[in-house]
Amino acid sequence: MKSILVLALFLLSTNFIKAQKIFSVDAEYKANVKVYVVDEEYKADLLVYKEDAEYKAGSNDGKWFFVDAEYKAKKKIFFVDAEYKGELKVFFVDAAYKAGWKNASKKHLLY
Repeated sequence: MKSILVLALFLLSTNFIKAQKIFSVDAEYKANVKVYVVDEEYKADLLVYKEDAEYKAGSNDGKWFFVDAEYKAKKKIFFVDAEYKGELKVFFVDAAYKAGWKNASKKHLLY
């Protein structure tokens, strides 16, 4: 019974984690997620808006804040140079309201 309660509390708490504090690593093996930046919005799994302040970072909703140190990040990403190498395809948008998932099946990558 205790394990079920602990699991339930963990699952509920993950909804409140700000999983969008991102650090861009310099090597593929250091990354949690390999990201490819697409050239058209319709090709993306996730539309990303780069926030200018940490407190604005979203909870897995496409609003990213790039932190200046690896230890501050919730997720470490590596930008790959070819689409087939990427686990997640993103397109950077120019407004926060445009950010969000286009392919929700990939959402688990940033939890």
